[in-house]
Amino acid sequence: MTHNTPLSPRPLRHLSEVHRRVLSAAQLRSHGVTTAELTERCREGGPWRLLLPNVVLLHSGSPTSEERLHGALLYASRESVPGVPAQPTAGDPHRPLYAEAMITGLAALALYGFATAPPLAALDRVDVLVPRLRRLRSAGYVRVRRTAELPTAQAVSGVPVAPVRRALADAVARLTDADTVRRLLTEAVREGHCEPAALVRELNRARLLSRSYVVDAVDSLVAEGRAAAEDRLYRLVAGHGLPDPVWNVDLRLPGGPQLGGVDAYWPEQAVAVELNTRAPGQDEDERWTEYARKREHLERLGITVVHVTPRALRESPEQQAAVVRTALMAAGDRDPAAYVVVLPRQ
Repeated sequence: MTHNTPLSPRPLRHLSEVHRRVLSAAQLRSHGVTTAELTERCREGGPWRLLLPNVVLLHSGSPTSEERLHGALLYASRESVPGVPAQPTAGDPHRPLYAEAMITGLAALALYGFATAPPLAALDRVDVLVPRLRRLRSAGYVRVRRTAELPTAQAVSGVPVAPVRRALADAVARLTDADTVRRLLTEAVREGHCEPAALVRELNRARLLSRSYVVDAVDSLVAEGRAAAEDRLYRLVAGHGLPDPVWNVDLRLPGGPQLGGVDAYWPEQAVAVELNTRAPGQDEDERWTEYARKREHLERLGITVVHVTPRALRESPEQQAAVVRTALMAAGDRDPAAYVVVLPRQ
């Protein structure tokens, strides 16, 4: 019997091609394959081979990257009915229902198309994320990663994959090369896969910020995120016909103390724009308090502060431009702002 021959009593027509090539032992039993038949077919030189514990490759050749991924998910997924793992249905033949399991780490980043991640074929291990209380051990090429709260998976090429920030954290946890870590984090931000703050929050949650090379990479990450956000802010002003501001300046009262820096400032209208590219960390509360204090001080002086985030600039630039334009137009209806000295940001 070849791997494409339907097994009785349940036909395999409802399964996608890869799911006719990789099945669990329980699935094979549900299709009428006895334990003795399975053992015979998986013997040395037989037509099938055991890919992982209780996961069978229905041909004798080397598994493809796709087969390895689906095999890993079959091994790690929770069985929805005793003895029968969750599987595609006739109404949805191309979407496997792998319960409580998803690809993470470098394999996930490769699926997301990261240029700095090794290709799937080059990976010796595939990381699979499962709930912490699952009784499951790493086996073969599958490395089990556990989490107290399983995130919502993203479907990539028909495979459930952990969100980018979680996949990055799981990848970084296994990496010791500083350049590789820096390139992965930088690509994540530069290509818009996730916001710097969300990524750093995930790294902090994974307790990876105690590693010096990760902290160094985060510094580059935050700088990368700010540079990208500043570029989007420049393009927003130019592309939506807003008047030119003065860029990246410090404000202070004449002969008085520094009021703080802003990313863009319109002196005639007393409107400032400040980008929030703060990276969460142990001093998060202190930094937020400092930011709020500066904003309140400026607004008491009659200066309108428009607060924008990199995500808002990327996902809704028209809305952000409208907010800035409204603030500029409303300047004539406000009392004149206090005079402040504008200096290049140090």
